[in-house]
Amino acid sequence: MEPFIIERTFNAPAIQVWKAITNNDDLKKWYFNLPEFKAQKGYEFSFIGGEKDGEQYTHLCRVTEVIPGKKLSYSWQYQGYEGYSEVSLELFDLGDQTRLVLTHTGLDSFPKHPSFARKSFEAGWTHIIGKTLKEFVEA
Repeated sequence: MEPFIIERTFNAPAIQVWKAITNNDDLKKWYFNLPEFKAQKGYEFSFIGGEKDGEQYTHLCRVTEVIPGKKLSYSWQYQGYEGYSEVSLELFDLGDQTRLVLTHTGLDSFPKHPSFARKSFEAGWTHIIGKTLKEFVEA
């Protein structure tokens, strides 16, 4: 299966977008409520999320790559379910703007379940990157 890729350009400098995707206090405002987060290779974190008013899942993640100011990647698995995927966020500095490209690979490794369907990831990432992150960094 092809990876899911979403690309957005924000009216905010790259340093501000980088802080938004790596600083835990910022992450809590637009992403998920992570107990703790460090943009450091090997750092493990988890969070609970899922369907609104529906099933919730524990996400198990490990930072796999950090290029300060440019790229953050982490694994993405679900506790109690098969499958392994990886999320990568790449930033491109356009001066007063930043282009962000999110790539989520390995979606086909998850069980055949509506919560793990590609369209569920498409809807989730489109909302998270295209709305909540955009509104946070452009505020």
